[in-house]
Amino acid sequence: MNVTLWLMLAIILVLVCISAFFSGTETALTAASRARMMSYEKNGDPRASIVNRLLEKKDRLIGAILIGNNLVNILASALATTAFVGLFGQSGVAIATLAMTVIVVIFGEVLPKSISIAHPDTTALRVSRMTSVVVTTLGPITAVVNWIVRLILRLFGMSLDQGAPLLTAHEELRGTLEVLHREGTLVNADRNRLGGLLDLAELEVSDVMVHRTAMRQVNVDDPAEEIVRQVLESPYTRMPVWKTDYDNIVGVVHAKDLLRALHEVDNDPGRIDIMKIAAKPWFVPETTSVQDQLNAFLRRHAHFAIVVDEYGEVEGLVTLEDILEEIVGNIADEHDVEMQGVTTEADGSVVVDGSVPIRDLNRALDWNLPDEEAVTIAGLVIHETQMIPEERQAFTFFNKRFTVLKREKNRIAKLRIRPAQVVVPPPKKAGGPVSALRNEPPVVEYDEDDYIEASQDEARTTEAEAETLAADRVDATEPTSASEPDDRVVDEEATREETRRTGD
Repeated sequence: MNVTLWLMLAIILVLVCISAFFSGTETALTAASRARMMSYEKNGDPRASIVNRLLEKKDRLIGAILIGNNLVNILASALATTAFVGLFGQSGVAIATLAMTVIVVIFGEVLPKSISIAHPDTTALRVSRMTSVVVTTLGPITAVVNWIVRLILRLFGMSLDQGAPLLTAHEELRGTLEVLHREGTLVNADRNRLGGLLDLAELEVSDVMVHRTAMRQVNVDDPAEEIVRQVLESPYTRMPVWKTDYDNIVGVVHAKDLLRALHEVDNDPGRIDIMKIAAKPWFVPETTSVQDQLNAFLRRHAHFAIVVDEYGEVEGLVTLEDILEEIVGNIADEHDVEMQGVTTEADGSVVVDGSVPIRDLNRALDWNLPDEEAVTIAGLVIHETQMIPEERQAFTFFNKRFTVLKREKNRIAKLRIRPAQVVVPPPKKAGGPVSALRNEPPVVEYDEDDYIEASQDEARTTEAEAETLAADRVDATEPTSASEPDDRVVDEEATREETRRTGD
């Protein structure tokens, strides 16, 4: 009897170890990185090839592991019950159940799964050969079980056929980049470069172009000397040439072609015909995707294109460098003008020109301001407020407080952005029906601090405007005369009368 008992305990120990193998294998193979396994396979590791082959048929793999795991667990429980019944009688059933539950949960499930989840790739490589043998051995049984499962699901109108993935390849890559960045294994600059490459198909040319208000052009009707001077003083190598009207682009002059022409005429600008050295302009619609435009640049061996809208009006220009900067960030050389428009203040706020693109601001400050509805930061403020704000007017959205520092005509020229401060309103006093019944118009916020800190030419009103503003404030604060009762008093009296009637 003692020999039989020890033999049964030894068999139970072996079965628990096999259960641990199945549990750890399931976790390791499902958590293993497919990309890393592909890399190992290309480097000549045969175990990675086995893992990839097993993962190609996950239903067969999971079915074989579950069959083997349940088989050994049930067998171990049966042997333990037999052994404990022989030792303790009928009470041995409860003792065996309790003991096997603790042993299987700790040593057969939690322990091996914890090890596998901590080192999934290493564990998957180690168990790959043995798992392949098990899957091949239990293959017929697994096929029958899967057939029964599919038949039952079909009765309920369900199917296990693989459909379209929920996420596209770009979305999966983008999610992987965010996870790696959050874990600290991918720096922000690398994330921006890889993310910019994935964004090319989603961006349009209008999102990366140089707007027409910032374009440098030369007039074909200007004297040749003036044209040469403008081209040589420009930090750009290519400049559009217009005639009669800014929207009438008739050519693109390259500085190198101009220098070559000057050399041929003995450096006499008066003998140059600008139209003879200007190249034919290439017009592209503003709705072209950045990825298509990049492919077009590479296909045509061109670096420069004029962007037009649906009516043929010039909207701006786009260059190959503009597209590359969406991937690698700002590309500067000794002739480029340093990018202006973003200044970080000592108090943590940021002063931004309204023309700064939202994508550049997000990259520079690691923000997440949306850029779907607007390209520039000024456009974002106008879109969210549905108005053209006045100077010193402040708004809060996207966890940021935007204060308009300067406005030029209908354009927001400069803003101050700081983190939004959550202000908890004081509790309303009981018995005040006026504030509860009246529909107050939205209050326009003005940031006096920003108004004082702004420079004289950016945020100081003229003397006449200051006098008008002061007069308006006096009118608003002085009590009304007896002949002209205050509307607010009348409203309050009417409200109290209505409340008294309701109470009666």
